[in-house]
Amino acid sequence: MSLNGSVKRNVLASWGTHASNLVLGFFLTRYTLDVLGVSTYGSWLLINSIAGYSGLLYFGFGDTISRYVAKYHSEGDLKRVNEVVTLVLSVYATMGVVALVLAGVLAATASWWGGWTGDELWQAQVTTLILGVNVAIGMTGSVFGGVLHGLRRFDLERGIGFSFDLVRVVLFLLFLSADYGLVVIAAIYFVVTLGENVSYIVLARRILPSLSVSRSHLNWAILKECGSFSTMSFVSAVAAQLINATDTITIGLLLGKEAIVPYYFGLRLAQFAKQPIDKIATICMPTAGALQGEGDKAKRDRFLVKALGIVTLLTGAAFIGASFFAGDVLRLWVGSKLPAESLLLSHRILIVLLGTQLIALPCGVLRAFLFGSGCVKIPAFIYLAEAACNLTLSIVLGMHYGIEGVAWGTLIPVVVIELLVLVPYAFRTLQVSVWRIAHEAVWPQLLPLLALLAFSLLVSQQTWDHGDWRCLIGITFCGAALLGATIWLRRKLDRSPLATA
Repeated sequence: MSLNGSVKRNVLASWGTHASNLVLGFFLTRYTLDVLGVSTYGSWLLINSIAGYSGLLYFGFGDTISRYVAKYHSEGDLKRVNEVVTLVLSVYATMGVVALVLAGVLAATASWWGGWTGDELWQAQVTTLILGVNVAIGMTGSVFGGVLHGLRRFDLERGIGFSFDLVRVVLFLLFLSADYGLVVIAAIYFVVTLGENVSYIVLARRILPSLSVSRSHLNWAILKECGSFSTMSFVSAVAAQLINATDTITIGLLLGKEAIVPYYFGLRLAQFAKQPIDKIATICMPTAGALQGEGDKAKRDRFLVKALGIVTLLTGAAFIGASFFAGDVLRLWVGSKLPAESLLLSHRILIVLLGTQLIALPCGVLRAFLFGSGCVKIPAFIYLAEAACNLTLSIVLGMHYGIEGVAWGTLIPVVVIELLVLVPYAFRTLQVSVWRIAHEAVWPQLLPLLALLAFSLLVSQQTWDHGDWRCLIGITFCGAALLGATIWLRRKLDRSPLATA
């Protein structure tokens, strides 16, 4: 299959899965809040955010297996593929044991860091232990998910995710209750994780029959080759974890577990908007690695320009739509569970976080191309500096301005560091001109975005009620159709004899 065909297949699979996840996520988030209540749900968010730091135990080998499987498979070196897979699996099995030990320590000290007592403490401890086992299983199985990424079979990986998302919904409906709710959620996630990772193993071996894990494949030369890349990828992973998981933990420790909930709903909507766009960067990294192995810079540059254009368009569209209509979404989604002032606060947080993504997502594409091209050290340290600023500002501004200050602590470092440091470095390293990016990736998106802005202004000022799901879905489809029509018109004008004269 051609590069464009492979990328389109993977992007469409990612977006199709995300569309279903969006519907399921909306339902499950509200359903879980209704069943557990604000306080218990806040406890779950705090424990889950801390468990999210288990991503650091991957030591950057997630990107490593994706890049090197893509590289060696494109070169036809299947022996090297098996050596990389065996190496990473060995590392992850060891780190899985570490995860179990850390889960035991966290469970033993839960009364100290979570403030729980009595029955709530018991639930928090059991939940933490189950999540530890969950992490250990997920780490070993993710090696084979990484193989699917390296083979650029994101469609299969997304299909597995979608199937087990449906399983999770069914299990929530059957078993979730207010009694022992934390333990039940953790157990459900354990079952889903086990099923997903067994499926990764089966599919990876079916797609790549020569795949083999053996002690004989352990090769110190491969460890040395992958080590430098993994080290810098690990630095980048630390930065990503600090940026993505710090906010909820900071709020929980500074302002209490219940204060997490209004922030989380703004954050969750931002994640719903971000995730399908972020998948483009995920696909870019192994694809850039394969093109790097082929030595085709012209094809790589065309792919870069196209990816940046799509990400710019989608991020701008998400920001415009959320600015006008996310308040209605929040009211319908959360309902009476949060007071009106908390819903307004959630909306403001959403706008700040999506404003952050206007810069962060295009920069994520640049970072993916840098990583795919083997340039990891400087981008990783730039990202780490951004994360350190994020953590510091989130704490300082959170203490003075509450949860809204935490959101601004995320935005400011992105504007300063990514725009002023990462972007110039990426253009210079990838040898792509600023003019080409502006002319071919950014400028063509302005007309569709202006049309969407005008449409949103017009619709939002109408006197009829927007507070209905059918209405909001209709507005979304109309806005998407307008974007598509404007893009078609712009391309038609670009190809006209007058434009090419």
